[in-house]
Amino acid sequence: MMSGQQVIEALIATLNAGDVPGMDAVFHEDAVMEWPQSGERIVGGDNRRGVYGAFPQLPSITPRRITGEGDLWVAEADLDYGDGDPYQTVFIFELRDGKIAKETAYWTKPFPAPEWRAQWVQAR
Repeated sequence: MMSGQQVIEALIATLNAGDVPGMDAVFHEDAVMEWPQSGERIVGGDNRRGVYGAFPQLPSITPRRITGEGDLWVAEADLDYGDGDPYQTVFIFELRDGKIAKETAYWTKPFPAPEWRAQWVQAR
């Protein structure tokens, strides 16, 4: 089984490669993703795959720090969507049995939830 840090590093590598199906290796199928600034909650693998598969452009992620222990890990990273205006981001990961059970992500700038994701998310 991978360590918590290895799970987070694998997720970042998968996203940087644009490998949405590869995310299944690090997330539980019933995982929850919370994005408080846009008020979105993504529940389950089908919705996660739907959101990430429909992204106009996945960001390039440059981790600045990954820290944690046991089942609680935090990653600080820069996300570049290719528009020259990168976001600084904090991810909080809660693991269960060596995979991500919950991700909460905070970005440096609030933003409205885009309509194209509405079919996969719950408004908070």
